[in-house]
Amino acid sequence: MAADILYNSEFDLVNALKRKEKTALEYLYKNYSKAVFGIIFKILNSKELSEEILQDVFLKVWNNISTYDSSKGRLYTWLVRIAQNLSIDTLRTKDFKKNNPKNLDFINDVSYNEPSSDEVNPVELEGLSNYINKLDEKQRILIDLAYFKGFSQKEISDDLEIPIGTVKTRLRNAILMLRKLTGKEFNTELNN
Repeated sequence: MAADILYNSEFDLVNALKRKEKTALEYLYKNYSKAVFGIIFKILNSKELSEEILQDVFLKVWNNISTYDSSKGRLYTWLVRIAQNLSIDTLRTKDFKKNNPKNLDFINDVSYNEPSSDEVNPVELEGLSNYINKLDEKQRILIDLAYFKGFSQKEISDDLEIPIGTVKTRLRNAILMLRKLTGKEFNTELNN
């Protein structure tokens, strides 16, 4: 399968995208779509609309990859920003407001992959989200990467360009704070 091609670095992937290699887009979609969907779904709270916006995100990446500047951030960060911007633009449309009159407040700092109905009770996820949002931004990012996106501590360290010891300390402090806030135990095992 074309998406099974391995790119040795983000640099190689970006260059392949700039050469308009469809296998690069397939690889990008295969490896990032779930995380990007989670960000969109967290903002829009609509599976159908989130799927539509997800397609728009990857189309925008394909059409605008020449504007990507690696000195301003990683490719994933650029994808996230595009997803957030398109989602926020959707929230601002009159049709969305008309069809979704409920409170449109959202927090876009933490994203989740959409849970299947037999994995997590949505009420429990929303409650957990409220507690996570009480953490400082650095802790929220680490919790998101470690527990919702499945990154190992080493991957987090590499991705955020911070020492692994800092990752471990911040994650431990975040878990301790969540325990304090909820009075519950959390599984703290991560792949190292």
